[in-house]
This record gives sequence, structure tokens and C-alpha cells, in this order.
Amino acid sequence: MDVNVLKRVPVREQEPKVRATNFEEVCLGYNLEEAQAEAGRCLNCKNAQCVKGCPVSISIPAFIQKVKDGDIIGAADVIAQDSALPAICGRVCPQETQCEGKCIRGIKGDPVSIGKLERFVADTAREMGYVPKAPEKTNGKKVAVIGSGPAGLTCAGDLARLGYEVTIFEALHEPGGVLVYGIPEFRLPKDAVVQKEIENVKKLGVQIETNVVVGKSITIDQLMQEEGFSAVFIGSGAGLPKFMGIPGENANGVFSANEYLTRNNLMKAFREDYDTPIVGGKKVAVVGGGNVAMDAARTALRLGAEVHIVYRRSEEELPARVEEVHHAKEEGVVFDLLTNPTKILVNEDGWVTGMECVRMELGEPDASGRRRPVVIPGSEFELELDTVIMALGTSPNPLISSTTEGLEINKWKCIIADEKNGKTTKEGVYAGGDAVTGAATVILAMEAGKAGAKGIHEYLSNQ
Repeated sequence: MDVNVLKRVPVREQEPKVRATNFEEVCLGYNLEEAQAEAGRCLNCKNAQCVKGCPVSISIPAFIQKVKDGDIIGAADVIAQDSALPAICGRVCPQETQCEGKCIRGIKGDPVSIGKLERFVADTAREMGYVPKAPEKTNGKKVAVIGSGPAGLTCAGDLARLGYEVTIFEALHEPGGVLVYGIPEFRLPKDAVVQKEIENVKKLGVQIETNVVVGKSITIDQLMQEEGFSAVFIGSGAGLPKFMGIPGENANGVFSANEYLTRNNLMKAFREDYDTPIVGGKKVAVVGGGNVAMDAARTALRLGAEVHIVYRRSEEELPARVEEVHHAKEEGVVFDLLTNPTKILVNEDGWVTGMECVRMELGEPDASGRRRPVVIPGSEFELELDTVIMALGTSPNPLISSTTEGLEINKWKCIIADEKNGKTTKEGVYAGGDAVTGAATVILAMEAGKAGAKGIHEYLSNQ
């Protein structure tokens, strides 16, 4: 066996010391020669496990075969049958636990770089002027989609292909949801990637109205009773940040990761030609260990700070992608693991000066299956800081559920919906993504958007 077949083609990246000083994309992606060499490693399995590992069931061997053949537009057509956001998914999906995690090549060597190939196809096809095929005519039925994040965009795109007249209502001034406010430029370029993929969704016939806060500007009941929408999909995400509830959290210099990243990503605080205020900080602690924590830490680093990740479990339990942890370490982020904050220290002027912490050790597994962190007695210490970013997850804003009669939520304020078709407790209303599950990944939100589109199509087809 050719030993080269066992190793994936490496992807080019900016050098760590260089990229830590800019907001340009870290990963530079494959060129055609590299992509075809990597595609050549695919076994084109008859019973493709990679497809089973993909939440949106992209025909992976089929699009990779097109890459082998040099037919990039054909590859884009294959992906477009199941995904409206390939350039985004190719960059931010946790392929290592999904499609690539199921790849047969991974048994004796490296799995095929499915995500990097998807990104290559999407980027190259876009440069070639590729536009997904729109339906020739509509069926006259109107569907409203609330939220223009990955769940909303996916649901809207699928429904538009089926002939529905779809309007997305977005609360912010730019469409994209978490794709524009939550994920940094160096991981997901906004103008070059996100906006281009949103434009492709619009070319399917989808209308997008921004600055519409459903629950304030208009209610779901009004959309259905007064505006003529036959069904509604709620993909409003989970934008309400969580905090620890420790002393000092209200001090100046304490951010939720949501606010910190929104100021920087959507409001361009990192650019000198924007006057968006943000406290860069000289020494920053990011509390949490997920992808959002890595994003916040790597952003603060690029704004000139010494940055510490403070996480109460060990590295093995970090929920962030391995690639994100690796990149953060390469760039110089310090990991204070098995460490838990107990108090934020504040000066007389109300600004952060430090954080009291304790050391932890891992005990027996908790309900999540991870070993529970336990305080080590007498291990208290202080970290000197001027900024703290809380990256502890988010929950759905209750505005929509509280203004919609008949829409039930659970104890976590998440909308109750059937995961197979997105059906809620209110007739004609469907939901999916973080608004239903709480904070999760982009690709799982897309899966929910597809399920919601299927559910709405079945519902309206029977009317």
C-alpha cells in the first residue's frame, strides 16, 4: 500500500506568529492540485459511512468524485442538493466527529479531508460564477422564517427550491445570525464567504427583511392572521448569555462572549476605520472551554492582550474542536485548566483588577458522562486581570415564546418542537436550531432547518 494514501494532504495556513497579529483567515485552503490529490484518497464506498455521519446527508463520495474528475461545478451541484451553505460548513463544521469521524480511511490512516474539500468546491465554484438553480415558478404559498442564521437560511433555501414564497425576518441590521456576530473573521470571512452564501440563498427567491424584531415589531400571530403567511419557521437562535452568578460579575471590564464577539465581528471593532468601542484589555481571562471561548480568546489575543482560558475540567474534557484548541495554543493563548473562578476583584472605580480562583480535580462522572470537577481544599489563588469574558453558553430569548399564544417552551426556555419535522405545539408554526436545543453547532442548526422545511412542506401540501 502506498504510504502516501494513508496521510491526508496538508492544508496551508498562516504562520502562528503572523496570524496572531491580524484578522485574516487562518486556513488558506486547498488549490486544485492539492484538492484532487486529497480527493484521490477517497475509496468511493458503496455504503458510505461518511454520509451517515453528515447531519444534512450530503452525497460526499459523489461530490468528491466530481473533484477527482476536475468537474467543480458538478461537485457544487451535488452539494447544493443538500446544503445551501457549503463554504461555511467547510470551515466551521466539526467534521472530525461527523463525516470524517466515520471515514473508512481513518481506520488505518488519516480520514479524507471532507471539510476542506467541501470548502474548496464552494470557494472555487463561487469564483467561477456558480449560482444554485432557482425554481421556475412559485406555488403562491407564503412562509415566514424568523432568524437568518444557519437554521433559518437552510429552511428558507429548501422551501424556496420547493416553490414557496419565503421571507426571512432578521432582528439585526445584517443577515447571517451567529455566522456574522458570533464567529470571528479569521475563522469565517464575512464579505468573502458569509455574505456570498446569503446572496445565493436570495437568488433562490428568498426575501430578507432586517431590523424586524418578531415579538416587538410584529408577532407570529400577526404574520399568520394579517400578513398572509401560511406557516412560520422559528430559527431565532439562542442569544441570551449565561453567567456564573459570582461576586463582581457586574463590574466594568466583564463581558459576555456574545457581546464581546458581536462588537468585534458584526460591528467591526477590530478595524481602525470603525469607532465601535471595545475594551481590548492587557490581560484577559476567558471563562469556558467551548468553541465560543476559543473564538473570544483568539480575538482578545489579536487585540493585543495576554489571554488565559480558565476552565474547570482537564484538556480531555474541553468541548471545543481539537483544531481550535490547537490553533489557540499555537498563537499563544495560555490554558489554566482544572481552575474555577469564585470571585471577580474590582477596584474603587468599578473596574476589574483580578479574579479569585480555586484549583480543581476530577471526581466521578456526572449526568453528562464527564468526570465532575471537585474543589481542592486550600488551593485558592488570584489571577491579576483587567478584563473577563464569560463564555458559558447561551439560552433562547423568551421574547417570541412569550408573545405567541399556544407556543409551549420547556424549563430551559427552549421551544418544544419535534426533532423530525420541527412541528411545535402551535398550528402551522415550526422551529429548529438553538431556539429548540439551546446552543449547538452550525451544522446541527442546518439539520433542524432542513427538518423544518420538510415538516412545513408536508403540512402545506395537505391543506
